[in-house]
Amino acid sequence: MTKKATSPGRAIRDAWSRFQKLPAGDRLFSWALGRMVPYSGSIGAIVRELSPGHARVELRDGRKVRNHLDSIHAVALMNLAELSTGLALNTGLPDDARAILTRLTIEYGRKARGTLTSECSIEPPKTNERREVEVEAVVRNAAGDVVAKAAARWLVGPARPTEISEAK
Repeated sequence: MTKKATSPGRAIRDAWSRFQKLPAGDRLFSWALGRMVPYSGSIGAIVRELSPGHARVELRDGRKVRNHLDSIHAVALMNLAELSTGLALNTGLPDDARAILTRLTIEYGRKARGTLTSECSIEPPKTNERREVEVEAVVRNAAGDVVAKAAARWLVGPARPTEISEAK
């Protein structure tokens, strides 16, 4: 028997490539991603840029992400930052690797209002060797001011076998 391993990163890269050929492809991709990962999709963020090791994700201000202080909720900011780190890392992993978040910390610098952008750029691992990878995201408002910085620790390792076929 042979086993073939596939990663979420490959599926994300393939979907991004397909959706970019369509009008409003970034919005369609973001909607589809939100269906696949419902909690991340709950904030309605739009992936604006995506390439192996890089992600830029935008969150528009609105009632569903607001808190009682008339600013964007701290957990919505954390969700946005985690999404950008996960996309940057996963799209850069080899096809036989996967990652799972093991730690996420965030430092809030100021009240978050208006459209926010979380950006993450990393040099992703080249192999599926099991290891921890630290990834940082910076969240800025429309004026370019840093409203939050997040540090995510991802455990990278081999993808699980998904296809089994008998060798003849």
